[in-house]
Amino acid sequence: MNPSSVEFLLARKSPPIAELSEPAPSDDDIATMIRIASRVPDHGRLAPWRFVLYRGEARKRIGERLAELAEQREGPLPEARRQQELTRFSRAPIVIGVISTPRENPKIPQWEMFLSGGAAAMNLVHAAHALGYAANWITNWYSYDAEARQMLGLAPDERVIGFVHIGTHSGEVFERPRPDPATLLAEYTGPQQSE
Repeated sequence: MNPSSVEFLLARKSPPIAELSEPAPSDDDIATMIRIASRVPDHGRLAPWRFVLYRGEARKRIGERLAELAEQREGPLPEARRQQELTRFSRAPIVIGVISTPRENPKIPQWEMFLSGGAAAMNLVHAAHALGYAANWITNWYSYDAEARQMLGLAPDERVIGFVHIGTHSGEVFERPRPDPATLLAEYTGPQQSE
């Protein structure tokens, strides 16, 4: 057992996206993160996920388009809400979309492929933290909106697993309440008897 790995996993926390700042991961660090993110259970070796990197000025253009889409759906936005939409992708130095790319397979169900993508997203978060950065995985309304997904580079049959915002964080991260592990584990004692 590697105690430092266990301590790392037990201590991992995601800071608020607004607290992520430069420096951003280098291209080499991003490549390493994607290699780590891809090392997940993948029944049938289908790689039913992919990654999209959002950085630079593209993040601001995305925000402008998201604000437009939100106004089309909700009507005029209050200024604070408009600013929120404008900065959705520009609060952190980079954002990596983890995208579900379903494959047709007679033996492997779609939900299992989606779970593999979730594992890839979690590995991406762990990779960012292991390389000395910080990350926060979210979805939000634009993950479920067909027009927004298309604008973000997804094909019609693809879905968002998550957007992982990555940057540098200094300072402490608030520890949120966590479930009691003792309440989450049950030992199997055989099939339940029907009355």
